[in-house]
Amino acid sequence: MQKQTKILVIDDDPDIHVAVKSVLESKAYQVITALDGDEGLRKVVDERPDLIILDVIMPGKTGFEVCRELKTDPIYHFFSDIPVLLLTVYPDDREKAHLSMREGMLMEAEDYLKKPFEPTELLSRVEDLLK
Repeated sequence: MQKQTKILVIDDDPDIHVAVKSVLESKAYQVITALDGDEGLRKVVDERPDLIILDVIMPGKTGFEVCRELKTDPIYHFFSDIPVLLLTVYPDDREKAHLSMREGMLMEAEDYLKKPFEPTELLSRVEDLLK
């Protein structure tokens, strides 16, 4: 029997958890959630997800900080190859979006998606990252 693909969603907005979970579970992905960066990092270690969907703007550690820690801190060495899809709600200001995207990619995130997103776009990005 094939193991179910596990996706960790780290976002401080419970509504995003519901929306993302609904979309991903429709394709039989197992979804685990965390409400902040510290909880998310703990769940990376405990749950060993195949993919992380990470909100950029959160209280406490930002998504950029979580991604940086995951990708560069020796404590997370065994998890640093887990693909990360960053989510953001930055307004349609090109300079801010470009800056945040550049910062996210410097954190070695594999992809970047702006909120609100279309369910088909989320699924497409997830499927590409899991290949």
